[in-house]
Amino acid sequence: MTDREEYTPGPASGAQVRKGGEKWTLILVRELRHSPEKVWQALTDPAHLREWAPFEVDGNLGTVGTVKLTWVGTPTPQETRVTRADAPKVLEYSDTRWELEAFGGGTRLTLWHNIDRRFISWGAAGWHISFDVLDHVLSGTPIGRIVGAESMKFAGWQRLNAEYAKQFGMEPPNWSPQAARNS
Repeated sequence: MTDREEYTPGPASGAQVRKGGEKWTLILVRELRHSPEKVWQALTDPAHLREWAPFEVDGNLGTVGTVKLTWVGTPTPQETRVTRADAPKVLEYSDTRWELEAFGGGTRLTLWHNIDRRFISWGAAGWHISFDVLDHVLSGTPIGRIVGAESMKFAGWQRLNAEYAKQFGMEPPNWSPQAARNS
C-alpha cells in the first residue's frame, strides 16, 4: 500500500466564511511544521505548486507582476496579477491572499479565497486536501497532487464537502462526476 492509498483527510476544521454577494470569502487556517521560508517557496515556485496546488503558473508568484494561472481542469489560462509578494509573509494575487506567520517552530498558513457562494464547501474541501498534500510534500513524503475533479472522486472529499457545508450553514451542492468535470 502506498502513502496515497493510506491517506484519509481529517475532519473539516480551521475554516470560516465571510458571506456577501455572489462570491464569499473562504478563510482556511492550517498549522504546518515547516518554516515560513519553506512554505513560501511551495506557494510561489511553479515546480513546487505542480506538486500540490489546484493550479499551475508559468512564472514565479514570489514577485509582483503578471503570470498565467491555469486551474486544473480548465483549458484556458487566466492572466493573473501578483499585487503583493512580501516574502515570506504575505502573497496576494487575483482573488487570493496568503499569510504566513512563524508559529511554534513552524508556520501558521492562512488562505483567503473568494469563491462562488454556491461552491464554497467544494472549495473548502478541495483546499483542505491540497493543504494535506502540501504538508506531505514539505515533509518529504509526497503522495501526489489530488486536485480538481480527481479530488472530488477521492475518498474523504464528499465527507469534507458535507462537513464544511454544515459548518457554513448551507446545503452542500450536488456532486456528480459530470459536475466535477465541469467545475
